[in-house]
Amino acid sequence: MHDISREYAVQMHGITKYFGPHKVLDNIDLDIKKGKIHAVLGENGAGKSTLMSILYGMYSADYGKIYLSGQEAHIGNPSDAISQGIGMVHQHFMLVDKFTVLQNIVLGNETTNFFGVLNMRKAKKKVLDIIEKYGMKVDLKEKIKNLSVGMQQKVEILKALYRGSEVLILDEPTAVLTPMEVDELFETMNSLKQDGKTIIIITHKLKEIKKSAETCTIIRKGRLIDAVNVDDETEQSLAEKMVGRQIKLFVDKQDRVPGKTIFEIKNLSVRCERGIETVKNLSMKIRSGEIYGLAGIEGNGQTELLQCILGRRHADAGKIIMNGKEIQNTDIKNVLDSKISFIHADRHKYGCVLDMTVADNAIMEKYREKPFSVNGFLNHEERDKFTKQIIETYDIRPTNCSHQKIRNLSGGNQQKLVIGREIANNPDLLIAVQPTRGLDVGAIEYVHSTLVNLRDQGKAVLLISLELDEILNLSDKIAVIYGGEIVGEFRQNESDEQKIGLLMAGGKEND
Repeated sequence: MHDISREYAVQMHGITKYFGPHKVLDNIDLDIKKGKIHAVLGENGAGKSTLMSILYGMYSADYGKIYLSGQEAHIGNPSDAISQGIGMVHQHFMLVDKFTVLQNIVLGNETTNFFGVLNMRKAKKKVLDIIEKYGMKVDLKEKIKNLSVGMQQKVEILKALYRGSEVLILDEPTAVLTPMEVDELFETMNSLKQDGKTIIIITHKLKEIKKSAETCTIIRKGRLIDAVNVDDETEQSLAEKMVGRQIKLFVDKQDRVPGKTIFEIKNLSVRCERGIETVKNLSMKIRSGEIYGLAGIEGNGQTELLQCILGRRHADAGKIIMNGKEIQNTDIKNVLDSKISFIHADRHKYGCVLDMTVADNAIMEKYREKPFSVNGFLNHEERDKFTKQIIETYDIRPTNCSHQKIRNLSGGNQQKLVIGREIANNPDLLIAVQPTRGLDVGAIEYVHSTLVNLRDQGKAVLLISLELDEILNLSDKIAVIYGGEIVGEFRQNESDEQKIGLLMAGGKEND
C-alpha cells in the first residue's frame, strides 16, 4: 500500500499510458513533497513529458491514480488542472506575439466587472502584486515579439501564478536560456519555493539539477528507475541511472593541425528588419579540420549573421566565401549546393515540417535527387531505408516512427532527426546552432563525438551555442561576438569561462 499524505503536493501512483500499441509509461510512481523543487530526469523519449502532461490534464492515464495534498484528483483537461492549482510552462511557449505582456497574462482568465466588461485596471494590480512579491521585473506594456526568450518565460510563469498555481511544472526550462537567464530563473524558483510553492522541472541537464533541485525521479524507457536526494548523487551517477550505461561527460578529442581555409567572412555588415546595423564589419576564417566556436549572448547579431550566410538576408558590405567562391546575396539553393549544411536553433520553424512524416522530413532537402527520385517519382523504399539508418544511428524513439508525423516525437528526438539528416549531406562546412538543445546526456555525447569525427575527417564546423561548456569543450578556436562584432578570438588552450563570459557581457580582457 502507498502512503497517501497531505504533506505531498503531488502523488502519482501506478501511472500507465499507451499510445496505440506502444507503452510509453509503465506503472510509474511519483511522490513530491510540498514546497520542494523536484526534478523529473530522463532521456529523450523516456516519458517524462508525457507523465507531466497527464498531471496537467493534456493526456489521460490508462491506469493509475493522482493525489493532490492527500486527496484523489480527477484531471480531465488543463482547465481541471488549473482549477486545482497546477500550472505548466511548456518548452515551446504558448504566447500571442502581437499581444502585450499584460494581455497574455490575463488571456483566458479575464477579470470583468458586474456587467461583464473587462477590468484591466484590477487585473494589472493583481499582476503587479505578483511581480513585486517574487521580484520578477517585466514591462507589462511591451509586446511579446519584442521580448527575449528569458523574458517570455517569465511571462509564462506569471501567467501560471496569476491563475493561482501552487504546483508549477517547468518543461525543459533552461533549454534556450543564456547563462545569466538561467541564474535568474533559479532565483525565481527559489523565491517561489520560499513562498511554499512546489516546482517540478522536467530536464536532462545534470548540472542544473545539482544546482536547483532537492529531489529527483529518474525514468528510463517509460519505467521508474529511482527516486533520489540530489545531494546524495553525482552528475556521473545521475547520468548512468538515466541512460543505463557509463557516460563520458567530457569531450574526448585529440589535438589536430587544421588544414586550409575553406570558409571566410570578410568585413561583413548586415542590417536587421528595422534597418539597424546588427553585424558590423565582421570577419572570421574557418579551416578544414577545425571546430570554430562562436560564443555570445542572444541578440548580438548571430541571427542576422546566420540569415546572411544562408542567403535569407542581404549583406550591405563584405564577402562570404566558401571553397573560394563568393556566396553572399545569392539564394538558399546556391548556399546548400556549395556544401554547407545547417542545424538550426529553432527546429520547428526551420528544421522540420511538423505535419510531414519522419521519413519525408529525413529527405526534405534531397527528395528530387537520386536515389530518392526516379523519373520524377518518389522512391519510397530508398527513403525508408535512409530514414531507418538515421533512426538507428541516432537512437530516435520510438524506433518504428518513420511514418508518424514528426510532431508526435519528443523535441529531443526531432532534434536527433534533423542532426542526422544534415550530417548525412556530407558537408564541407556544418553550421551547428544550439545542436544539443533539448538532448539528453547520451544523445549529447553522440552529437559531440559526431562533430569531432567530422573535424577529424577534415570537415569544418561552425558551432554557435549558448552553452559555454559546449563551446569550451568542443572548439579548437573560440570567438566572442558582442554588438555584432568579434571582440575576442582564442585558441582553446588560451581561453576560460571567466574570460569569455566577461567579453560576452561587453567587458574588456584587462577589466
